[in-house]
Amino acid sequence: MHLPLFDRRPRIALVRLAGVITPRPGLGGGLSLATVGPVLDRAFALRRLSAVFLAVNSPGGSAVQSSLIAGRIRQLAEEKKLPVVACVEDAAASGGYWIACAADEIVADPASILGSIGVIAASFGFQEALERIGVERRLHTAGREKSFLDPFRPERPEDLARLETLLGELHAEFRGWVAARRGPRLKAPEESLFTGRFWTGRRAVELGLADRLGDAAGEAKRRFGPKARLIPVAGPRPPLLRRLLPGLHAEAAIAALEERAAWGRLGL
Repeated sequence: MHLPLFDRRPRIALVRLAGVITPRPGLGGGLSLATVGPVLDRAFALRRLSAVFLAVNSPGGSAVQSSLIAGRIRQLAEEKKLPVVACVEDAAASGGYWIACAADEIVADPASILGSIGVIAASFGFQEALERIGVERRLHTAGREKSFLDPFRPERPEDLARLETLLGELHAEFRGWVAARRGPRLKAPEESLFTGRFWTGRRAVELGLADRLGDAAGEAKRRFGPKARLIPVAGPRPPLLRRLLPGLHAEAAIAALEERAAWGRLGL
């Protein structure tokens, strides 16, 4: 990246965080600490920065990867003593909003989707299908809870109770993070904000889930003047074969379907 030696305009690093948050980004794209971490490191290492902007466009995904990415953002922001602004595009929902809350301020387009502060688990049950085609399921375990939520047998009440506890604990982590980062800026009771519901950007500002309406270019000029310069910091490009044949692997096709489903839950 070439930066003119005597360019004294305010400089803002711009990192794009787009896609589903997944621990397996290599199977079809997406965000994880492994892919995002090096990009964040490069962005915060640029000299003479005034701020780091995050262009967030994600329907969510892995709670762990969301937490890891958000944690890296806060670590770098505190080390470099730089303000961080999240600029929401189409969506910062679920894990996407978790990441956006790592910023000091959040701006959004009026039509953006924000929120979905909840946790979801989905699966299928195939036990009747096995019976119809005459297949016998043989499963042996050591440890009575090892076959938790086995899709090839009917749901057990004890499994559902365990799942409810697990989801509740993850939800508490999410709620605690949002409350810690947004604090007194939240303008509605937690019981109405943390239900998994999502809102438009304009409504999110009214509820305190975002700070103002805008976009990255406009926010840069508002904060640092008309000469402010956004410096995009790109991540690694996918291999050439994957770019030419994105549907080459069955796993990539499955990942694409999962991403489509994640966006579909937001109506996008």
